[in-house]
Amino acid sequence: MTLPDIPCLSNPTHSFNVHCFHPPPSAQPALPLYIPPCLAEPPHCFHPPSPEIPLRIQIEAPLLALQRLLPSVSWHIPNHLPDFPLAGGPELAKLAFRAIYQRDVRPDIVGDMVVRDEYKGWLVEARPISMIDYYGVAFDHLVPDDDTDPEVLQINIVEVEDDEGAYANKYNPFYIDPAEYIGQKELAVPRCCQKRKGTTDRRRVNDGVNIRHGRVVYRTYK
Repeated sequence: MTLPDIPCLSNPTHSFNVHCFHPPPSAQPALPLYIPPCLAEPPHCFHPPSPEIPLRIQIEAPLLALQRLLPSVSWHIPNHLPDFPLAGGPELAKLAFRAIYQRDVRPDIVGDMVVRDEYKGWLVEARPISMIDYYGVAFDHLVPDDDTDPEVLQINIVEVEDDEGAYANKYNPFYIDPAEYIGQKELAVPRCCQKRKGTTDRRRVNDGVNIRHGRVVYRTYK
């Protein structure tokens, strides 16, 4: 089946074929994930978080950025009801964990890192082909299995390379120099350093996890 040309949301001169969402560009080297220091004074309590505090973390990104971070991972989806999690979910969670806590996940620590949920941004224009152009994963650090409302840290990986930082600089309160990131590293910004306040982050992320695990929730977002 021939894939259509799909306009890019951040750069109207781009199309699906320019993006080349899959197969992944596995020949390219993986770029590191970079979380800058907190802009707040004093720094937000979750930027960075204490390693002793239970915390649920959701990190999400455009697929273009994920391919640069994890070039050996395929984001191909065979249908609209794929198995949970996607192959890239745990890999993205491990990458984020390492960037946040400055160490790898330790299997000997119970609950050190547990994948709980994922978000798939379906590319509607690609129908009937099953395809995403955005993905997020939620994982827990030391959160008890029966905790339905833990503290949440939301992190967004910001696309810089696709439009040379235009979108990133529009929606973040600090200047992002594209030359520092393009081909060098991928920028990840915690909610405390974004323009968006994220007042519904905790409820939204926890509701997603609770629904995933069969718990009843009542959504009242604004």
